[in-house]
Amino acid sequence: MSDRIHPLHVGIVAGEASGDALGAGLIQAIREREPHAIFEGVGGPRMIDAGCFSLYPMERLSVMGITEVAKHLPALLRMRRDLYAHFAGTPPDIFIGIDAPDFNLGLERRLKHAGIRTLHYVSPSVWAWRRYRVRRMAQCCDCLLTLFPFEEDLYRQQPVQVRCVGHPLADQLADEINPATARHHLGLPQEAPLVAMLPGSRRDEVQRLAGPFIQTALWCWKLMPDMRFVVALANRECRGAFEKELRRHDESLPLTLLSGRSLEAMAAADAVLLACGTAALECMLLKRPMVVAYRMSPLTYQIARLLTGARSYSLPNLLAGRPVVREIIQRGLTAEKLGGEILRLINNHRLTRELEAIFSGIHTELRRDANRSAAAAVLDMVGRNDVQSA
Repeated sequence: MSDRIHPLHVGIVAGEASGDALGAGLIQAIREREPHAIFEGVGGPRMIDAGCFSLYPMERLSVMGITEVAKHLPALLRMRRDLYAHFAGTPPDIFIGIDAPDFNLGLERRLKHAGIRTLHYVSPSVWAWRRYRVRRMAQCCDCLLTLFPFEEDLYRQQPVQVRCVGHPLADQLADEINPATARHHLGLPQEAPLVAMLPGSRRDEVQRLAGPFIQTALWCWKLMPDMRFVVALANRECRGAFEKELRRHDESLPLTLLSGRSLEAMAAADAVLLACGTAALECMLLKRPMVVAYRMSPLTYQIARLLTGARSYSLPNLLAGRPVVREIIQRGLTAEKLGGEILRLINNHRLTRELEAIFSGIHTELRRDANRSAAAAVLDMVGRNDVQSA
């Protein structure tokens, strides 16, 4: 029986769908140990369903790219000031920022200086650009939880506690998938070569990638007339943006549009064309061969080129420690380059078997019971990992 006089109070902020999923899993794992815990901050539908009270709609934080953020900066700064005032006025036992480093790190730093324990969940992409954040982390948080083992090395010389908890998707997804079962669930033909396309989870991403992806599908279809395509779109806005672009091309293209269901679409495919991001990790865990594409606004890209020191951006390549999947960005996004790589993956069975073996090894390394591992780190920080709640 615990003699605690108050339930655990957690401040928590996530900024996009992937963070919402991580937050929901963390909340559920903490509640296994602390069933009366209170969670408040900013979360999406999954965190809200798990019991988080969201003070603001998460969509306000779902902004990407330097030039894109600039348009929303006054509102974002006002929201961060308000959140600081709220948590400083009613201090939680711990504050957890999930990803969204441009927003969360500044908030964490102020809360830490106000005497509130702070934890940041998901390392910023310091391997790609803005490496100064490695040094900044100790100023902003008391503990950093990373998803990937290679990230721990980046912080080894820094005065901040770091734990790699693995990735929840690695725990959730099976070692082997059955493409035939996935095709059956989606109502797709069993025998035809199938390419899945995932042009991003934000409307602006889809607007930039829909054209090149559709042109690539047309290019492949002309060379392989029995090929079929399935497109997984994250939400209504993304679907509307893709359909608008599709109307500008040959609508007889044998293409199936899905709302959500991205994991099933990738599982069913012989090859996947996708936007750089979380989808590449999902595709790797499903052991599907992929081509990673990305296109930023020209100004964001030029700034990124000045700041970045990385040769690879996609997680499969970073986790493998070498280029194992093809990355094509910016002006390189032509139907010939994207389509040529798709056909190479479909026709080269030895290559796809090699990729499956590499991806399986990474999957095993990332399987660490992430939600419970992250919850244990949180409870350690607040001194509640030794006693079960009443």
